[in-house]
Amino acid sequence: MNPAFSVVFLTTLSGAAQGLLIALVGVETAAHLGLVTAPADGFYVTGAGLSVVLGGLGLIASFFHLGHPERAWRAVAMWRTSWLSRECLCLPAFLACAFFYGVAHGFGSPWSLAIGWLGVLASAALFVCSAMIYACLRFLQEWATPLTLVNFVLLGCASGFTLATALTAWFAPALTVGLAICACVLTLAGCASRSASLVRNARLRPKSTVQSATGIQNPKLVQISRGFTAGAFNLREFFHGKSAGTLRGVKWGFLAAAFAVPVVLMALGAGLHPIGVSLGLLAAACLVQYAGLVAERWFFFAEAKHPQNLYYARVG
Repeated sequence: MNPAFSVVFLTTLSGAAQGLLIALVGVETAAHLGLVTAPADGFYVTGAGLSVVLGGLGLIASFFHLGHPERAWRAVAMWRTSWLSRECLCLPAFLACAFFYGVAHGFGSPWSLAIGWLGVLASAALFVCSAMIYACLRFLQEWATPLTLVNFVLLGCASGFTLATALTAWFAPALTVGLAICACVLTLAGCASRSASLVRNARLRPKSTVQSATGIQNPKLVQISRGFTAGAFNLREFFHGKSAGTLRGVKWGFLAAAFAVPVVLMALGAGLHPIGVSLGLLAAACLVQYAGLVAERWFFFAEAKHPQNLYYARVG
């Protein structure tokens, strides 16, 4: 498939926003149970505000994928059968929960935790809807696997917890080590699940062939032309046009930037005692990890082999 950067930014930005809100609610729940010292309300207000900004930027990015943005409201019309329509409903609901969660903490409302858990439920629903848009497409074997949903959840939570770790370095240093451990565990779990999907996808074999497409069962059937010499919609939309070397470079790049490097930076940033917590290293971990996740999501779309490419993107 040909990756659309509007969708790449939508899924990575909204995923980080969802993971950040989950981290905030997790901290508040732990504080409510007496497991950790409660941070100042500024931690929650800033975190919720950042979650709204990231989710809002993702929503704005999604409009660039529409041929007619003025008709975007119609996207929710098929919510009974379309995962895309459900995503369009869940994203504003999540943003509303994140916004009111921050407002509740800003005014010291006792309902903040309840609002936060509504946001967690909205975040979970949004993760499912976003992932199922791709996992339900059975003709794209690379996406039609439960690992698609697992990866969306783990990678979103990993980036969100990394952001929350950086926020604690400014607002609540006593919580930094604990959140850094959670972020590292989620990052390593995401690395394991993404690596599993890479191994699985490398072993896939196309279910369609030139023989099955044409109905001609001759094993020596060779395609010598695709019927046109200029560009076409089928080539632009369903084939990325990159070389195998480029794909390998992107793959190893995102494995390093999204997983390995952030873990090292977080370990250093949260454990530089007696110097203390390093906000600079934790902020660098956020930036490097997000860049890696953008590359990962680009590769996620690029590695999907649409059956039509047997004809349109290949000349035997």
